[in-house]
Amino acid sequence: MTQHTLEGRSDNEVLWFQRRGFLQAAAAWTSMGGFAAAQAQSRSNVVELVGDATVNGRRLLSQQGVQSGDEIVTGPDSRLVFVIGNSAFHVRQNSRMTVERGASLNAVSLLRLVTGAVVSVWGKGSSRQIVTPTMTAGIRGTGVYTEIFENQGGRSYFCNCYGTVDMSSGNDRTVSRANYHQAFWGEVQPKNGRSLTPAKALNHTDEELEFLAQLVDQRTAWQVLGRKGVKDGKGYMDEKPDQPHPAENLTR
Repeated sequence: MTQHTLEGRSDNEVLWFQRRGFLQAAAAWTSMGGFAAAQAQSRSNVVELVGDATVNGRRLLSQQGVQSGDEIVTGPDSRLVFVIGNSAFHVRQNSRMTVERGASLNAVSLLRLVTGAVVSVWGKGSSRQIVTPTMTAGIRGTGVYTEIFENQGGRSYFCNCYGTVDMSSGNDRTVSRANYHQAFWGEVQPKNGRSLTPAKALNHTDEELEFLAQLVDQRTAWQVLGRKGVKDGKGYMDEKPDQPHPAENLTR
């Protein structure tokens, strides 16, 4: 397993993909045809639910689904893995977020994270955003990790694990192109005049992204390229302007 730095999280939270229950659920989800088949057969798009979660204020049951426009809240020691369209999400414990509707019921235009953390893999699509109290990320086809650190005054953390992301916080703007983990802090108050500052790779692993990508028939950049870089964005490659970024074409 890849090395990961934990800050305020436990091994139990980042190793969820190793557990038998999830492996069985993921295998069943894939073998039954994924999201399109679930929609056609009126089955739930929830791959795994452990513990308690609510959708729009009502307790979520395993046979029920999540759709764009819903507000999701997870309780202590809980986790929720679900798929909408060509995007997959793993919501960690004690999280609150909304998946806002895009052009259709099966398209997410905006993920608004209020508390907690979420790992997400996004297929190609029209402009989508992830919004926290201190930053905004405009995403294309990519895999990312987002967390709000309540013990740091609501400071936001965002890792562009692979892909291209338009980042903004306060008056700061940048375009992140990464094949292997480029991370940022969205500061509550500017530090040395900057609201968007560099961060280490925290609280997530390569394997989490790989499993989520598999649920929507995708691969991560390092799987496509056959190699990994150096975390914290030090190993990501900038391409020539007339060349597509390899992480922008990740379907099988």
